[in-house]
Amino acid sequence: MAEESKTFEAAMARLEEIVGLLEGGQLPMEEALRLFEEGTGLVQSGSRLLDEAQLQVAKLMKGPDGVPVETEFESDV
Repeated sequence: MAEESKTFEAAMARLEEIVGLLEGGQLPMEEALRLFEEGTGLVQSGSRLLDEAQLQVAKLMKGPDGVPVETEFESDV
């Protein structure tokens, strides 16, 4: 699956898997480097997705004058 087509949740699940493998310390160096490279790509992709979500939320929260409207967070708990 291409990195760009992964959902945020799938990317984070794969990242957790990679971290577990790397923390195990049982991988050959070449495999560890490959996984580390994949992990850094997932972090960048996830960060980009979070930035896009933040912009979308900010756009949705703008008032009629175009200025973002802050509201108090209400928890259901």
